[in-house]
Amino acid sequence: MSKLIINRRGLLRTMGAGAAATLASPMFFTRGAWAQNFCNDPTASGKIVFGFNVPQTGSYAEEGLDQLKGYELAVKHINGEGDGGLLNTLKPLSLKGNGVLGQKVAFVSGDTQTNTDAARDGARRMIERDGAIMVTGSVTSGEAIAVQSLCQERGVIYMAGLTHSNDTTGKDKRRYGFRHFFNAYQSGVAIAPHLAEAYGRDRRAYHLTADYTWGWTQEESIKNATEALGWETVATVRTPLGLGDYSQYLTPVLNSGADVLILNHYGHDMVNSLPQAVQFGLRDRQANGKNFEIVVPMFSELMAVGAGEAVKGIIGTSNWHWALEDEGTKAFTKSYGEAYGAPPSQSAHTGYVQAILYADAVERAGSFYPPEVIKALEGHEFDGMGNGPTLYRDSDHQCFKEVLVVRGNDAPTSKFDVLNVIGRSARDEVTYDPAIFGGELGPYEPNQC
Repeated sequence: MSKLIINRRGLLRTMGAGAAATLASPMFFTRGAWAQNFCNDPTASGKIVFGFNVPQTGSYAEEGLDQLKGYELAVKHINGEGDGGLLNTLKPLSLKGNGVLGQKVAFVSGDTQTNTDAARDGARRMIERDGAIMVTGSVTSGEAIAVQSLCQERGVIYMAGLTHSNDTTGKDKRRYGFRHFFNAYQSGVAIAPHLAEAYGRDRRAYHLTADYTWGWTQEESIKNATEALGWETVATVRTPLGLGDYSQYLTPVLNSGADVLILNHYGHDMVNSLPQAVQFGLRDRQANGKNFEIVVPMFSELMAVGAGEAVKGIIGTSNWHWALEDEGTKAFTKSYGEAYGAPPSQSAHTGYVQAILYADAVERAGSFYPPEVIKALEGHEFDGMGNGPTLYRDSDHQCFKEVLVVRGNDAPTSKFDVLNVIGRSARDEVTYDPAIFGGELGPYEPNQC
């Protein structure tokens, strides 16, 4: 008996029953094509789907929407559309600008709502309903850790978005999760010398901290770094995510004996808390015979724009900045600017890079089989993505590259000219022993969906 099937070019062919049974699936003749079955195998489904799981509502929505733009631009470049962006500068490069292993990439997107449960549910739908072979995204570490754990369970690689908690590649690390973004420990190492130079070594610090995994580890890292300078920690106070009015938390600072306020806040939380701290007159005060100072250890261009005048002179750290002069940064800023009419944020850059790195790893592996892709990422060194020479460490899947120290621009020339890069900590300066944060990566072999 003959059977009618559709081949990869969409052409109808008539084949004998035996041949039809053998070739019923689309044929990707690649290394590892006959490996054991795995979740959402494109050699079986005939489609390559990336899942972009970001906050489009909630406290970190602005960062999430910008990240989504970076992802969409990456798919265009992977598929050979546009000017190629960082595919022109990435070294080494295996992608050919014709998709991944010769097949064009599609994507689905979801809204995590800046909520851990919603992020996990969204990733599950992308895997189970949409057939995502890779999931990426997040702007909170709570989201990232939850989705990373789910992806480990389902055997789907997770390329983390913005997640700054030490736990993501520490106690909560997973074999199927990778992080390009820097972490809180690295922020502490990078920022400490600049705080000592700007404000001295005899300081008393008061921390307000977002009450979830990122805030906890940032508070710990910055506290350790500043105490090593000689600073005293007066208080550490936790604040709920998504708070609009910080007055009840700022009032105690006035009589605490502190002369530095450290805001361990991100996204819209920092956009609220920093201007309110300035309105409380903290930057106009003196305490302990010194000018009172405010520090935001980790922030972004989008936050700086949102905080307005309050960001001037504020010191923090950043993963990347659109005004850097390397060829990768210039290429990406040009592509993104032409597509969206504004410079890219570190969120957009991180999303773009993570999508490119996964696709390139598949191309190098010659297979979508997750263990082979993981091995192609582990220990991979590359350059040309805007962060200098970069390593994806095999022992914890943390990316190591230079870390930027930034300060709010006192004399901006445009609404985008809000941060100045005042320092760079080299890769070896922010590299650490993975044992200090614990955790186990787990097995290579995937579970079934």
